[in-house]
Amino acid sequence: MSDKMHSSSKKAALEYHSRGRKGKIEVVPTKPYSTQNDLSLAYSPGVAEPCMAIAENSSDVYKYTAKGNLVAVITNGTAVLGLGDIGPEASKPVMEGKGVLFKVFADIDVFDIEVDSTDVDHFISTVKAIAPTFGGINLEDIKAPEAFEIERRLKAELDIPVMHDDQHGTAIISSAALLNALELAGKKIQDVRIVVSGAGAAAMSCLDLYEQLGMSPDQADVFDSRGHINSKRDNLVDSKQKYASDRSFADLDSAMKGADVFLGLSKGGLVTQAMVASMATHPIVFALANPDPEIAYNEALEVRDDIIMATGRSDHPNQVNNVLGFPFIFRGALDVRSTSINDAMKIAAVRAIADLAKENVPDEVAAAYGNQSFAFGRDLIIPKPLDPRLITYVAPAVAKAAMESGVARQPIHDWEAYHKALLNRIGYDSGLARTIADRAKKSPKRVVFAEGDHHKVLKAAEQARAEGIAIPILLGRRSVIEELIVEHNLELDGVEVINPRSNEELETRTAYGDEFFKLRMRHGLTAREGERLMRQRNYYGAMMVRTGRADALISGLTRTYPSVIRPALQVIGKAEDTNKVAGMYILDTKRGPMFFADTTVNLNPTAEEIAAIAVLTARAVRSLRIVPRIALLSYSNFGSALGVDAEKMAEAARILKEKHPDLIVDGEIQANFALNDELLSDSFPFSTLHEKRVNTLIFPNLASGNIAYKLLQEMAGIGVQGPILLGMRKSFHVLQMGSSVREIHDMVRLAVVDAQNKKEA
Repeated sequence: MSDKMHSSSKKAALEYHSRGRKGKIEVVPTKPYSTQNDLSLAYSPGVAEPCMAIAENSSDVYKYTAKGNLVAVITNGTAVLGLGDIGPEASKPVMEGKGVLFKVFADIDVFDIEVDSTDVDHFISTVKAIAPTFGGINLEDIKAPEAFEIERRLKAELDIPVMHDDQHGTAIISSAALLNALELAGKKIQDVRIVVSGAGAAAMSCLDLYEQLGMSPDQADVFDSRGHINSKRDNLVDSKQKYASDRSFADLDSAMKGADVFLGLSKGGLVTQAMVASMATHPIVFALANPDPEIAYNEALEVRDDIIMATGRSDHPNQVNNVLGFPFIFRGALDVRSTSINDAMKIAAVRAIADLAKENVPDEVAAAYGNQSFAFGRDLIIPKPLDPRLITYVAPAVAKAAMESGVARQPIHDWEAYHKALLNRIGYDSGLARTIADRAKKSPKRVVFAEGDHHKVLKAAEQARAEGIAIPILLGRRSVIEELIVEHNLELDGVEVINPRSNEELETRTAYGDEFFKLRMRHGLTAREGERLMRQRNYYGAMMVRTGRADALISGLTRTYPSVIRPALQVIGKAEDTNKVAGMYILDTKRGPMFFADTTVNLNPTAEEIAAIAVLTARAVRSLRIVPRIALLSYSNFGSALGVDAEKMAEAARILKEKHPDLIVDGEIQANFALNDELLSDSFPFSTLHEKRVNTLIFPNLASGNIAYKLLQEMAGIGVQGPILLGMRKSFHVLQMGSSVREIHDMVRLAVVDAQNKKEA
């Protein structure tokens, strides 16, 4: 965590945590509760039955309660990363955040527990007392050396997995990185000399795990705040005594000479270029201090072109990020009801992560990082955090190790079924929003905000600029915009502001009007009207995008959809390879992202137009690096009912299968059959969609599509992004009226990625 945040980023962080429902996690019922009968089963008297069953057989607690998928994230707030000893209350946002990561990456539920105690015995007794609630315990942000004792005793005295992630998370990920770095350097772990800066919980755990991989303690030279840890020093705690070397170095500089590996878990700026230059051939440098590494990535590369380097930062290759490990380690441990997370399981995680880095990187991962060409090598010694395969590599490896080492109480027998279950937990196409955000950052675009004089738009523009995804251009009266910037304390200094009605824009407005007249003169437009329309922001902004002065336009917060889309169609127009424009929404569901079309443009399309809309939607889904699996929806299943809409969708399916045989598509089909493969396989196993897990729904008319997404948005609380305008020559996107700042910001990300795709096409 860094305290060097831009003030707009600080505001965004505070708003993120406080808006709407406070905090970041909530408890959601998983069983029906709408009737009196439901409630009587949930509580009294029905709840007595599972209680008695568990009383007779304690292991039934996993059968009748959420214990088996529930982890406690527990801290006393004494060593919060980057912030220090800030206490239990102040650490709660971090623990909630850890809960979010558990849920997002591995579908593990979390209760965060902040214990107001720095006494080791009291802390341990507190955790032991609440342990029956949980299937596992993640200790977090507890200072050393107390953290060692707390974890050691809890592991010995509890029969559920316990792991202090600050220690073992970094150790596991850096161990995977080290194995691959040594392979690339042509060295063996038994032969290298390792210099370590830092002797806290994470550093000591790293060394312990390196030892299990083949390193001996006398290969390491460790430095703490008092200098080199050697046999001449006294009053060393046990964890340091183990690595007290017979050698003696006056300082880090002298120790680095000829060293093969440097591991930094201390503070930024401790390592100089000269130190790196003095290391052995093919030096391995893991500068993991946050937010600033012991030596900056670029500085290290300037002096050694043979270096293999990792940091804790996401803006450089080889980020040692604990999220590569802990969600999937606990996932595997919980799934076999392991009594612990032992060394065998940690080593299995290390090797699984290391092996994954050698596999071909899927397109969606490359796309998330700006379409970089990734291959195992100096710039890729560990997987990227957004790699969706981590759960299916690491969790099974951990589960197998638990079984083989005798700590699994519920072994897995069908590994293929387990693999599918893991995918179902996170959605086949999980992480789309993260992927879009990262792609947008790689190549920011100039985005015109037509409603620049609205405070929501200005806040979204501020956030987009702070995130580094867009260069905002604001349309509106300068005086109004400046007043709003001051009123809302926004940081938008230097942002371009344009008032299309002002005299300053006369020359540009006239030029735009002339060009627009040439476009529309055979559609009843006069030259004078062309210039007059350029006074309207949506027309002016659209012309900015058309002429290349900007890359994308966002509008619609205060205007009706038809009034905004009209300028887009008239000025920018359809892409050359399509004769149809459509609207698509992305719904963020538990099964992964779902794509709905057409939801905003075509009132009652024909079968041919439905087919064209499906092709447009498939192209958009592919541009997000997801394989479209398309259901053409109706009230009928493959001819089970007659009617215009049913027959239209059936004909559209025929057209698509004939003209686009590469598409995974079928219809006409009812929504429940399309989304429930058990239903589909029982009744229509011949369907192209059988076992394909549909992610794209095409509706027979505007009414059905529009109603469907709005019902899900409001009644099910499903997050919605869009509408995304498909089939346009340039990036032009229309907001829902009254969109929130978050929704506008999400649309900016989509618009930027759309502009990137259109530029590449």
